[in-house]
Amino acid sequence: MKILHLDSNHKLLINQLNNLGFINHEDYSSSKEEIEAKIKEYDGIILRSRFSIDKQFLDAATKLKFIGRVGAGLENIDCDYAEQKGITLIAAPEGNRNAVGEHALGMLLSLFNKLNKADHEVRTGKWQREANRGIELDGRTVGIIGYGNMGKAFAKKLRGFEVEVLCYDIKKNVGDANAKQVSLKEFQEKVEVVSLHTPQTPLTLNMIDANFINQFKKPFWFINTARGKSVVTKDLVFALKYGQVLGAGLDVLEYEKASFEDMFTSTMPEPFQYLIAAKNVLLTPHVAGWTIESKEKLAQTIVDKIKTNFG
Repeated sequence: MKILHLDSNHKLLINQLNNLGFINHEDYSSSKEEIEAKIKEYDGIILRSRFSIDKQFLDAATKLKFIGRVGAGLENIDCDYAEQKGITLIAAPEGNRNAVGEHALGMLLSLFNKLNKADHEVRTGKWQREANRGIELDGRTVGIIGYGNMGKAFAKKLRGFEVEVLCYDIKKNVGDANAKQVSLKEFQEKVEVVSLHTPQTPLTLNMIDANFINQFKKPFWFINTARGKSVVTKDLVFALKYGQVLGAGLDVLEYEKASFEDMFTSTMPEPFQYLIAAKNVLLTPHVAGWTIESKEKLAQTIVDKIKTNFG
């Protein structure tokens, strides 16, 4: 079987697939049109998020048996059409869930203790102790929206704190010893921290909007290590300005390109201008699942799943 690799990944990915007898070709620079012209030669594709795999591309891929995405989500692939054509879809949420859980916790603790703000002030010669008095996580109610691989990993990280952890998910019976599953109504009545861990689907696009935010009984802290397009940024900014959202840790942004490799090249949107100036907002460039360890684990997960299905 011939596999075309469209993004560079950990070297073990190609090395182990070679050892398993697969023929591996790499093309990290050709345009989508150029790839489409030769894709009929390949049985498998492995990519991260370089470009979308749509119906036209899948129709050209006449031999394709699988698509492996070295990441958690599959939103850059027309999954329904691929499955209609009998193509196996392989993702690797197990590979970076621990990294995401740690990053979400790190963002939350940094916001609570004003670490980013205090660090900047000390570097500029300011020594403001009272202005940087933090708050503690213990005793609070933390809410997790989306209780799959990523949500469960974050809940696991919270076990060392004296907190109540609630989760909300459209799937039934996903709660466990680390988080109690509740209705959305109960979730919005009780939580003081909201951490988003949902995939990008039609149901989650623009999910966190003004109406959703205003349903919360208490002002809350917001962490998003999931997908940027799940949040209406202008509504989040309004809530930050008026105190319904007390602070935000955002690893992903509505303005990201589909490839996740860049944000935007046009004029900076006004809501983003607010975010970069706000002292109670922490921003990172879609790296929650982007650790040295997760790079290896993501690649190994893809190899293991290809081996199970096609080895």
